Amino acid sequence: MPSSLIFSVLSLATLESYLIDLRTAAAAGRNLITEKYVRMDNLIPQLNDNQLIHSIVTSEYDWLAQLHQRYPLSVKCDEGFIRYALAELETYSDRTLALYHMDVCDVAQNGRNLVEERYEYLYKSLGYLSLADVENKAKHSALLI
Repeated sequence: MPSSLIFSVLSLATLESYLIDLRTAAAAGRNLITEKYVRMDNLIPQLNDNQLIHSIVTSEYDWLAQLHQRYPLSVKCDEGFIRYALAELETYSDRTLALYHMDVCDVAQNGRNLVEERYEYLYKSLGYLSLADVENKAKHSALLI
């Protein structure tokens, strides 16, 4: 999922903290995107062992699985998500992870689903009415094949 979608549902405090992470990394000559992808391929050791990473990924994967159950043609759910999310979050500072975790906890307490909100944002930005609209069109297309 593109980073703009990941960030579209996070709090301003989390986004501001991540901006500091990006600036700090750039000043140190680090490229967090490169680090994420080489970490996904296990070419470098773990970047951050903060336990909040696993809590965030577990919540996000649970939300993804729930969404896949409702929209199986429009939302893919596989283990690749976990590998990607772990590598992405390992590039975040502990401060940003704490804020992200607070976002996840707040959303969960309010019965919301961050993954669903991201998909809604994505599909609306592509001109669809909603995720349900995308799923209905996918079902219709499947019937025509």
